Amino acid sequence: QGGKDNMAGKADPYAGIEFDEINEVTGLEPDEIKCLKNCFDLFDSKKQEFLSADDLDEILRAMGFRPSKEELMDILKEIDEDGSGEIEFGEFCQLCAKFLVEDPDIETMKRELKDAFRIYDKAGEGFITMDTLRGLISELLAPLTQEELDGIIEELDEDGSGTMDFDEFCEMMMSAPEH
Repeated sequence: QGGKDNMAGKADPYAGIEFDEINEVTGLEPDEIKCLKNCFDLFDSKKQEFLSADDLDEILRAMGFRPSKEELMDILKEIDEDGSGEIEFGEFCQLCAKFLVEDPDIETMKRELKDAFRIYDKAGEGFITMDTLRGLISELLAPLTQEELDGIIEELDEDGSGTMDFDEFCEMMMSAPEH
């Protein structure tokens, strides 16, 4: 960090944000909060310092969230306590945090897994070897003992092929215990 002093010349777009406060309420990291601030400013085109509750559906969709009408109503009730229909930045963070922590939809997960899979499937053969997988798992689930690692690999390589294709990989990642 430590680069704060030279910021004085420029207006700091994040100056008024109570990072700690928002983090406490939402669990969002400063980077995520900044990212949301950029979104917020983008949608707050009239620079009113708030977003209209009526626009929320559009805004959330633009951000890749797909709330149902019911979900949105519930969340609005919870966040816009005074019923003003004005969503300030702090409230916006709470709102987005709800979607960010909710499980991403399976499609998104699959896309991300596909990217991960590609990285490990260096030759583009459509499968990864158990050796590669061993490295991957020991990173993901570290620290593991050799025995635990062997056990996991054995379990994963049910058909004894020594390789894992994308579907098996997806299955493994989606059923992996959350840490």
